[in-house]
Amino acid sequence: MGSDIPFGFGNLGGDLPDPNDPRVQQMMQQLQQMMAQSLSSGPVNWQLAKQLAESELADENTVGPADQAAVSEAVRLADLWLDGVTDWPSGVSATDAWTRKQWISQTEDSWKQLAEPLAGQMGEAMQTLVPEEMSGMLGPMADLMKGVGSALFGAQMGQALAKLAGEVLSSTEVGLPLGKTGVAAILPGNLTAYAEGLELPVEEVRLFVALREAATHRLFTHTPWLRSHLLGALEAYAREIRIDEAAIEEAMADIDPTDPEAAATMDLSEVFKPEDTEQQKAALSRLATTLALITGWINVVVADAAGERLPTMDRLLESARRRRATGGPTEQTFEALVGLQLDQGKVVAAERLWRSLAEARGIEGREAVWAHPDLMPSAVDLEHPEGFATVSEALGDLDMSIFDQLAVNDPKPPEEDEDDEK
Repeated sequence: MGSDIPFGFGNLGGDLPDPNDPRVQQMMQQLQQMMAQSLSSGPVNWQLAKQLAESELADENTVGPADQAAVSEAVRLADLWLDGVTDWPSGVSATDAWTRKQWISQTEDSWKQLAEPLAGQMGEAMQTLVPEEMSGMLGPMADLMKGVGSALFGAQMGQALAKLAGEVLSSTEVGLPLGKTGVAAILPGNLTAYAEGLELPVEEVRLFVALREAATHRLFTHTPWLRSHLLGALEAYAREIRIDEAAIEEAMADIDPTDPEAAATMDLSEVFKPEDTEQQKAALSRLATTLALITGWINVVVADAAGERLPTMDRLLESARRRRATGGPTEQTFEALVGLQLDQGKVVAAERLWRSLAEARGIEGREAVWAHPDLMPSAVDLEHPEGFATVSEALGDLDMSIFDQLAVNDPKPPEEDEDDEK
């Protein structure tokens, strides 16, 4: 009989615990509290995620007026430089300087958009472990897997957020804006440590980061379909998630249900089927291509904007490339979410493509390609980046205004519409 009990809780041996034992009562209270929180928190227990993330971060002073002013001035100057190398006006409406813990709180809504479709599908897959014929008899206990999944994903997210919070330099370094629309934000504490590691003047590093931050906001502000396009690829991947029942039984066997932090040690890659479906492979390819095109465009306009104004520009660009190659925030984020390992060769190809396109059609023609996803380069185009510019040149005489309207009509996530209203 014991071998039929899931998750390795069978065959414990010995007598049943005494329900009057204070230790047993405390354990049950902790378990009930954890499950109650998880069941009311959706697919990810974000309260647990924030608590775990913040507990792993060292105490940090609030950002003072001097750092706030330095960030504001850097972003203002960066935007001024970008005006000469792109056809779009500024996408920045405000600036801010964050501590690591502020980065966690200020970006929570975006992390929900990124992670909840995946966690929700994983949670549904985990519920399949409860046999259908038993679900009716179990009643409220049938929701046990929801609670376990919510706490599990909350612990995993907390661990990931703590690691990223100690490294990110700005609000957009994971590949898209995470804070409020139009707010360019930099983390002075992380930036100072980064500059010291490079042995470069913090002022120049700050300006370099501000250029990338302002460029990313400019791109996403004037490409209204882009954010939902990225989220759509993640949702397409999530719809195909399936669970490996044997793997989850093995993984859960060593987890203490009274210790939520223990869930952070569970390796989800062993739980969900590692072999992606054709639909998932297509979603990952679309995601990888879009991220490469975003990074490539930012690299090009930032290099052009800085020109010879930053004496250490070559070293800054090289450090950014090394950061990506060794697993920067963008790489960590999408590998953690969907197991995507970004190909840095695609970023280099994207840079060549955007430069070739600007040479063939000018800056306005380069930016016109972003009017609608149907005009964007494909993964095949990145294999022959100069060829895309030649083909696109033939489109130069077409009326692109129809794509502007199509982009406006593309559906956006509800959260993004709410942010815009604010």
